Amino acid sequence: MSARTMGYRSVSLDPGVDCPGSQVTDHHIVAAYDDLGAARELADRSDVVTYEFENVDATAIEVISELKPVYPSPSVLRVCQDREIEKISLREMGIGVPEFRVVKSEGEAVEAVREIGVPVVMKTTRWGYDGKGQSVVRDAGDAGSAFEGLGGSEGAPVIVEGFVDFEMEVSVVCARSLDGEMRTFPVSENVHVGGILDTSIVPARCSDAVKDEAVRIAMRIAEGLDVIGLIAVEMFVTRAGEVLVNELAPRPHNSGHYTIEGCETSQFEQLARIMVGMPMGDVGLRSPTVMVNLLGDVWESTDGAPDWSAVLGMPRTHLHLYGKSGYRIGRKMGHITVTGETVEGALVVAIAAREAASRA
Repeated sequence: MSARTMGYRSVSLDPGVDCPGSQVTDHHIVAAYDDLGAARELADRSDVVTYEFENVDATAIEVISELKPVYPSPSVLRVCQDREIEKISLREMGIGVPEFRVVKSEGEAVEAVREIGVPVVMKTTRWGYDGKGQSVVRDAGDAGSAFEGLGGSEGAPVIVEGFVDFEMEVSVVCARSLDGEMRTFPVSENVHVGGILDTSIVPARCSDAVKDEAVRIAMRIAEGLDVIGLIAVEMFVTRAGEVLVNELAPRPHNSGHYTIEGCETSQFEQLARIMVGMPMGDVGLRSPTVMVNLLGDVWESTDGAPDWSAVLGMPRTHLHLYGKSGYRIGRKMGHITVTGETVEGALVVAIAAREAASRA
């Protein structure tokens, strides 16, 4: 949609016949992400290619990259697809991460939990997002069963990560152009519920020193991985003020959706500009902004008929629905963004708007 406003046409590839992307692109290829023939067709129809989330097939992305430019590169994708590679890469760059061990058996899991100390978070190395593929272990005696429950094995390692007693979670979306110029969107304060992003608050309610460190870390990672495009860096801020990286996402990020109304240039437009070699846009914040996610729970509580008129009747409120074919508990279906004079005022309206939509 951002590319279209600048006069560009687009093509999408997705297994869904009526997926959200297909509703706004000029052509849609219905195929599995690992369909190499379809990947070549996408390349043939495109001048430049990107991906919407990191759980696409890396081999297909590499096939495309041999034919057309892909941003971010397949090498960035492979780092972000695997938590083991991701954490080791960050550590080699001198970036702080929570204490972790990579384990390949129940015995190793038990030993790692003993060394780190409970509580810990066990995570699959691949295919995890929105709280999926994770298990919090609060009793050392549960380490073996947690490893088994995550499908851990010699061929499917599990990360055992020390639980971070954080003051808040923040994220930074960093944009990096073909010539290495970098611009970072304002730091977002993020509140998660059940492992899923619930609310993003901008400006983040933390010190300037923490914001500066979060930006420094994001730019160091973008440069270290040679990112062309966007990379979102999710971070913990400890009670001592230390900033530790949790996860990376080489794409427009849920916590950056606030930029559509909140910033002079949205994260989506910025990516489009980078992909076609245009100058990057201003990332300045227009006003304090709060975004709240709309999960399938809102539809469930209203028998599939949320009250959008109540949402749109509120001041400075913007509704975004993604056009997904069906709702379920925990599925991201859209979001509400509210701009305001203060973050406190915007937050009150945003929460009220979601609650209004949820009333049966």
